[in-house]
Amino acid sequence: MEAVNAPGWEQIEQTIQNCRRCGLCQQRHSIVLGEGNRQAEVMLIGEGPGADEDAQGRPFVGKAGQLLDKMFSAIDMRREDLYITNVVKCRPPGNRTPLDEEAHACLPILRKQYALIKPKIVVCLGATSAKHVYSPEARITRDRGKWVEKNGVWFMPTYHPAALLRDESKKREVWNDLQSLAQKYRSIQLDGKGN
Repeated sequence: MEAVNAPGWEQIEQTIQNCRRCGLCQQRHSIVLGEGNRQAEVMLIGEGPGADEDAQGRPFVGKAGQLLDKMFSAIDMRREDLYITNVVKCRPPGNRTPLDEEAHACLPILRKQYALIKPKIVVCLGATSAKHVYSPEARITRDRGKWVEKNGVWFMPTYHPAALLRDESKKREVWNDLQSLAQKYRSIQLDGKGN
């Protein structure tokens, strides 16, 4: 367990403490790095912190986060089993979608998190995550639920939980994506590859 808080994590935390890479730093209350199991096989990457996350300094603690917890509980996964983060680490004003330049400012931190965690599965929650993590050409409505393998890691985009709160008709599609995730996770547990 000591290795989990090794220099890599300390370096990330020191780097972001005084981050001024984009304009989001001007209104933030908290930098929301991420939380969960730093040795997780499954990494969830959302878009950016909302008001509740900014206030508490933790990802996915508002209504979307409560729904996320229920979603993963339904496939027998707990928050403690996952590592949860966002593309941007500071709240965009009014909870708007992060701008490309804001995402690009935070991507080096996200890449370091990814390198330290070494997940076997990455779930991109929402269009921003899909675009900056899954594929620059990603379209959430077209690509959600589709697995892509990159360097031995499986990536899948799906709708952000906040989208489900706005449009319940998407819940069936996300349930299918969660079932696919559970199956992929089990196959990785069995054969170590997920094929």
